[in-house]
Amino acid sequence: MKQGNSINGRDFREMFTAATNWLEKSASDIDALNVFPVPDGDTGTNMLLTMHSTIEEADRTTNGKISVVSQAMAKGALIGARGNSGVILSQIWLGLAQGLAGKDTFNGCDLANALSQASVMAYKGLSNPVEGTILTVIKDAAAAAQEQAAKDKNDVISVMEAAVNAANESVANTPRLLPVLKEAGVVDAGGQGLYTLLEGALRYLNGEAEMMQFRKPQMIASNIPLTPMVFTAPERIAIEEIPFGYCTEFMLKGRDLNPDKLRKSLKRKGESLIVVGDESTVRVHIHTLNPGNVVRYVTSLGTIHSVNIRNMDEQHQDFLEMQRQRAPATGVAIVAVVPGERLIEVFSSLGVTAVVPGGQTMNPSTKDLLQAAEKSASDKVIILPNNKNIVLTAGQVQSLTTKNVKVVPSKTIPQGVAALLAFDYEADFETNVNIMTEALSTVKSIEVTHAVRSTKLNGLSIKKKQAIGFLDEALIAVGDKTAEVVYEVLAKAEPDKADVVTIYYGDEAKEAEANEINDTISAQYPNLQVEVVNGGQPHYEYIISIE
Repeated sequence: MKQGNSINGRDFREMFTAATNWLEKSASDIDALNVFPVPDGDTGTNMLLTMHSTIEEADRTTNGKISVVSQAMAKGALIGARGNSGVILSQIWLGLAQGLAGKDTFNGCDLANALSQASVMAYKGLSNPVEGTILTVIKDAAAAAQEQAAKDKNDVISVMEAAVNAANESVANTPRLLPVLKEAGVVDAGGQGLYTLLEGALRYLNGEAEMMQFRKPQMIASNIPLTPMVFTAPERIAIEEIPFGYCTEFMLKGRDLNPDKLRKSLKRKGESLIVVGDESTVRVHIHTLNPGNVVRYVTSLGTIHSVNIRNMDEQHQDFLEMQRQRAPATGVAIVAVVPGERLIEVFSSLGVTAVVPGGQTMNPSTKDLLQAAEKSASDKVIILPNNKNIVLTAGQVQSLTTKNVKVVPSKTIPQGVAALLAFDYEADFETNVNIMTEALSTVKSIEVTHAVRSTKLNGLSIKKKQAIGFLDEALIAVGDKTAEVVYEVLAKAEPDKADVVTIYYGDEAKEAEANEINDTISAQYPNLQVEVVNGGQPHYEYIISIE
């Protein structure tokens, strides 16, 4: 349906009827985006059911004015809102209706203004708005629509295209804003749902209604690498498991209701609070440990309807089981011990499932490694210690769990990287353990740090604070200049027989010096491919891999 510069209420309803059908095709895929620790997760289904109510209410009106139709849709969304995402979606519809109030039709400028009002209302409904969610997506879409409307205020399609493109980019960016998404390597489910709706409406405007019957929406991928779970050491203090409580939803009807006042009163009774509505009807969503207290309070203000209380602890267990079932039969979780945030990013990009921070001077306990293994979705776990002092500790995990745990005895960071690069996603568990273990011998490791005291070792006289260099854990060189120690150790590592040298510089090293070392090695050994990476590791100025 590609047409002129204005849209009436009937066309608007048909746009979003098509968009709802488009959303239905991917509702289960959106459901699957739910990530721990958000257990009340049926985002795609909840948004779809909310839209069904939205369209049903629109179908009841015979008036073709956009103001009337959009108001009916807002009412339907509020009445039928399901879950956190559905309630926020109802606020978006309320904002759209407010932005289109008093109009018979709308143009591109009107649409941009309505989207901006939708963003305002979406944020207003939450007691603690969080970026990296559907809120960010509607905000970014509205901003892009306003920018396009300033260029061509009459063209509805160009404004809608700008909003859809911005929504796509915003969804892909959500993991950068919300750590739990980054950890799981997925985008925000609510944001994906909103993008799918907007995309469906645009496709209808572009005359693609028939094509939409035979195609399915594409899920947006995160634009950053998967970040593994990071487990901090809990060995000194036992951490109590905090219950999720109950996801409590209902509609409150009465007279002279005050949503803002109600929101303030309920804020002390739980989390993830959303309160939206008007003087006669208010929709509430809250996570609480005691739903009875909430229900007793609101029944003093009016009557409650469509009550839905779900035990989120049970949902979380169901979610974990679902994750296990979805893992491929040969699915393997890899737990790695890694020092420093930058190196964690390196291991993340190579597919590690979970990271236990640790290394030299901060060896994790068996309990730390066990916790990481138990939290992994797979029943097959490979542990990469990446330090000689952690290999034996890692070997204790198997006796403490029913999972199948194997240790690939990497003693250095370069060995851990080599093992990950050897991992074969088509091979079975035992085969991968073997090929990863064999890969340890294909790499040599240089580690350069500073002496903490004066001593004599391996025929070398070492003064406190001098640079010292190790080759595969053997002390090889000492000197006053760090770079000179690097060159001396590298010369003894048979670089002429190698292909690749990777220099990971630590948090006490300077990037300029690392680049200078890179240039010197490249000039001296032209056969080598040399790469510099900000490892950010503590204690060791340089960790160098030679392959």
